[in-house]
Amino acid sequence: MTASRPTATTSLPIGSDADLAWVRQEVRQAAADLGFSLVQQTKLVTAASELARNTLVHGGGGQVDITPLANGPRRGLRLTFTDHGPGIRDLDLAMTEGYTSGGGLGLGLSGARRLVQEFAVETEPGRGTTVTVVSWAGGVPASRSEPR
Repeated sequence: MTASRPTATTSLPIGSDADLAWVRQEVRQAAADLGFSLVQQTKLVTAASELARNTLVHGGGGQVDITPLANGPRRGLRLTFTDHGPGIRDLDLAMTEGYTSGGGLGLGLSGARRLVQEFAVETEPGRGTTVTVVSWAGGVPASRSEPR
């Protein structure tokens, strides 16, 4: 299958449960368009679902930017979740394996990190949180970023 050419960033609001379904659908379609396997699509959609729910529940809503990537013949997808909520008070705790604040899929940030090749968190109490993840078709990691 030939991957389609990367296009511009798509920004979607995250303000309701209906928006969560829309985010999952758009991420799955973008990944499929770029040649991601069904397993890769499922991993990315699962991570996106968890991060979108965190944006809504803990950040009070926000948005996701879905950006197709190209690195030579490789195709990838960058998802950037942004909110202007309270931020993450204890990022180390939030990144702890198995930690959940309840209400989501139970994956938490650490679970979402396991499902993608690149992961970064920027957060400041009182100013919000930005979580950026990248997955590449074929699953070849480019690098793994750690939270700041």
